[in-house]
Order: sequence, then C-alpha cells, then structure tokens
Amino acid sequence: MERTTEKDSHYNNLEQMPVLQILESINREDQTVPLAVAKALPQIEALSIITAARMKEGGRLFYIGAGTSGRLGVVDASECPPTFGVPFDWVVGIIAGGDGAIRKAVEFAEDDTEQAWLDLKAFDITENDVVVGIAASGTTPYVIGGLKAANEHDIVTGCIVCNTGSPVAAVAKYPVEVVTGPEFLTGSTRMKAGTAQKLVLNMLSTSVMIQLGRVKGNKMVDMALTNNKLVDRGTRMVMAETGLDEQTAADLLAKYGSVRKAVDSLGK
Repeated sequence: MERTTEKDSHYNNLEQMPVLQILESINREDQTVPLAVAKALPQIEALSIITAARMKEGGRLFYIGAGTSGRLGVVDASECPPTFGVPFDWVVGIIAGGDGAIRKAVEFAEDDTEQAWLDLKAFDITENDVVVGIAASGTTPYVIGGLKAANEHDIVTGCIVCNTGSPVAAVAKYPVEVVTGPEFLTGSTRMKAGTAQKLVLNMLSTSVMIQLGRVKGNKMVDMALTNNKLVDRGTRMVMAETGLDEQTAADLLAKYGSVRKAVDSLGK
C-alpha cells in the first residue's frame, strides 16, 4: 500500500524558515483537513448508525490505538461522561501499552498483535459492543490484531485511518478513511492526521449520543455539573427552558443534579 502519511513534506529547509512562514505553512496544510474529512462523511454515517444501534441494545463503544491515535481515543472516551452524563463504561479508550502510555511512549507496544484482544477481554467485551481501531498509518499491528479478533467474535468493527488501502481498513467492517496526505513535518502524523482523527471522533461520539437521546434541542442537558462554569451554564439552560428566574433555576438544578431532571420535574 502507498502510505501518503509517510511521504516527504511539500516544504523543505524548515529550520531556515522564519517563524511566521512556518506557522503560515502549517496553517495552510491544516485547512485541507476538514475537506478530507468531508469526503468520508458516508463512511462516518454508517459507523455512527451501527454504533448507536448496538448501544441501544446495551452495547458499548471501544476505541483501540497506539501512540497519538490511542491518546485521541482515550480523550474522546473520557469526555463523554461529563458531556453527556453517560456511565464511564459506555465509551472506553484503550491505548497500547496501558494508561502509562498516555504520557510516556511504551516501546514496541504497538507491534503486539495479541495484546489488544487481551485488553478488550478485560472489559468482558460481548457481541453487542463496537470496536473502533484508530491508526493514522492504517498498519498498526496492535489495532489489526484487535479488529481481527473482534471480527472472529462477531463484534462490529470500525476504524479511522489516514491512508487508502490499508490493512486496518481491510479488516474493519465499517472503515473510515480520511486521506490527509504528507505532513508539514514529514511523517509527524500527530499533525494533520491527528487533527483528522480528532474531528472524526468528535463527529462519531456526538452523533451517536444524539441518537441515544443524550441531547435536547442543541443543549447538553445531561452534562455533569463538575465546576462553577458548568453550573452557571446549566442554570441558564434551565432558565431558557422554563422561564424561571436565576435563583429559582439554580435551586432547582441543585436539587435535581441535571438540566434534564430539573426541567422534567416541572412537568410532573
């Protein structure tokens, strides 16, 4: 396969560039990423729909990846409970090498073809679940092994890759391929490829949660009230939905613990 993510940068002699030129060049490359994501919307739609369907049946969404890709999965998974008020085990991010690899690279962890399935089994994975492999190159053995094993157990598999014709996409039942091309810094897939993966993860988890009824109108009515900013936001949301004054809305929110429950309480 041709790995465009590994191709030489369109720019050279980076160390001789003025800083502004470096920044302008990176920005120019970054602007191509949403256009690449747009081409993959039908693939993202298919993965989102099947994921929501499985989760409505009691399934969970698992992300598996190594390095930057793994970290992005962990980030997206960790943001779902506070954003949508869902249990912490609904969306799970697994990174090759374990949680320690979030901060410090674990040598050769991504090359182990057996470990991803062992990591998934630790969560008692079932056929109701969905496993999405994240790999910029589309060649990560950890991800390939995990998806193959999931397929063998009749589990829905998807992926987010940034090359075409990759082994990861070949094994995933619902592949998402976002071709971002050469990086500004040759091979540094934390840049455009990482940005593309982050955008797709945002779209996937948000669209799934909307399908699961975790959003009302355009508001995060089930968000966790974990700081003063979110309490203030929640209070304004209750005020907008009910017409209550600020103090009454704040008191109602404090009593029920979520915007949805506070608003619904008035309808009973």
